[in-house]
Amino acid sequence: FANYCMKRLLRPSTIVGTGVFVSLFGAGYYYRETKLKQYEKAHQMRNSTTSFGSPLIGGEFNLTDHKGQPRTRADYSGKWLLIYFGFCNCPDICPDQLEKMVMVVDRVHMVQDVPDVLPLFVTVDPERDSPQIMAEYIKEFSHKLVGLTGARKNVDAITKAYRIYYSKGPPDVNGDYIVGHAVIMYLIGPEGEFVE
Repeated sequence: FANYCMKRLLRPSTIVGTGVFVSLFGAGYYYRETKLKQYEKAHQMRNSTTSFGSPLIGGEFNLTDHKGQPRTRADYSGKWLLIYFGFCNCPDICPDQLEKMVMVVDRVHMVQDVPDVLPLFVTVDPERDSPQIMAEYIKEFSHKLVGLTGARKNVDAITKAYRIYYSKGPPDVNGDYIVGHAVIMYLIGPEGEFVE
């Protein structure tokens, strides 16, 4: 019987099969241990990262609201703000973002003991987005939404303060153009501080 077992164990197919099994098991074990160590190292680095200060985002501005009234940062002192930069002729991204913004603001307004948030829509295309155009555009979203526009230099100043990239594209045959811009919403605290 022992001779029979030894012959079966020493057959090439058994040796190859055992070798393949041991190789696959070893490779799987090595891969698991390597990935596990990499994950643990990344997790430790993520948890050990220290942040110093907060980003310099925000600041004073001098714009005109959708009702034609001059507005500065001081007009919104003591209020939580949710700010989005875009333009009224935006075909899809701005309307989508403004709908999300209004939905968030409406949900916040429903929660007791949570301060209200005022949504601000700041144009990056003041040449086309007059107060009247802004008023027509934002009424499609919410009566709570405030549209802000102004002279190009004032819009440039606020976009610089909030680190918003934008670029006017080439006009088409009708003179229409798209403005490429950063898609970011900022939550600003009552003292004008960047929160998120």
